[in-house]
Amino acid sequence: MPLNSKIEPSARLSVAPMMDWTDRHCRYLHRLLSRHTLLYTEMVTAPAVVHGDVERLLGFDVAEHPVALQLGGSDPQQLAEATRVGCEFGYGEVNLNVGCPSDRVQSGRFGACLMKEPALVADCVQAMIEASTGAKITVKCRIGVDDQSPAEILPAFLDTVAARGVNSFTIHARMAWLDGLSPKENRDIPPLDYELVHRMKADFPELEIILNGGIADLDTALEHINRGLDGAMIGRAAYHTPTDILATADRRIFGQDTDTSAEDAVAGMLPYIENHLSNGGRLNQITRHMLGLFSGRAGARQWRRTLSEQAHKPGAGPEVVEQALSHLTQTAA
Repeated sequence: MPLNSKIEPSARLSVAPMMDWTDRHCRYLHRLLSRHTLLYTEMVTAPAVVHGDVERLLGFDVAEHPVALQLGGSDPQQLAEATRVGCEFGYGEVNLNVGCPSDRVQSGRFGACLMKEPALVADCVQAMIEASTGAKITVKCRIGVDDQSPAEILPAFLDTVAARGVNSFTIHARMAWLDGLSPKENRDIPPLDYELVHRMKADFPELEIILNGGIADLDTALEHINRGLDGAMIGRAAYHTPTDILATADRRIFGQDTDTSAEDAVAGMLPYIENHLSNGGRLNQITRHMLGLFSGRAGARQWRRTLSEQAHKPGAGPEVVEQALSHLTQTAA
């Protein structure tokens, strides 16, 4: 399958940034399943980067590349400084969050509420571009919020922000209702409008437009890519059933000739786990991301049970993972 030469190949498929989920351990696991899928950090606020423990917030393994840093914020100077720091850490992309609808995000005047302030978003991305030393600056947004008319405000938003130099937008094809819905409800209740996102690609052919929202399998991702979008971003499905989404992605999405397997990923995680434990980490910090590796297969329940019951115990090590794998193999036999 030929790749669109106008975009970064990794943009064809990405795993969405998800708070409490897409940490460095999760990304390392996902990278073992797919060499080419673009991975994102959890959202990190610009003030936290500027004032906090930068190594804890931004540290990652070089094996995770291609990996993007997602920032939250609305102060151009803070975002510029956070971008500079992210570039020093080696991130190849820095993404501005204009889509998260949580109360905490709204109180900080960033996330989805910024859909109402495109001029401020434009100032922010310009500052980020000027501070970047090689990282691509991108935006993840909604189609609108509250009583906005997406067909009217989304093209105006794209036009305003793109005029400052951003040429890549990941669009969550749902409105965000900031008053009346929880963040969880905002992921499911507002209806999806995929056709509007496709119209944006037709109206802005020079922009990289990536679809997010409700995509649960590679068939759906490919359908939208083949219709003309530059890429698809998958969220919860990639986390809960990572093998289903990522193990064949390099072949189906990126045109490579190899697949991988859950067993391959487990084998690759064992030395990573040993290194993490030797540095004072705990096993369950990693294995919580591995629970869905065998989803849908015989023995998957036993795999999850063994990890859930044993990995949190003091002194738990790689042998717990090996035991869980042996139980799965015995059950499937």
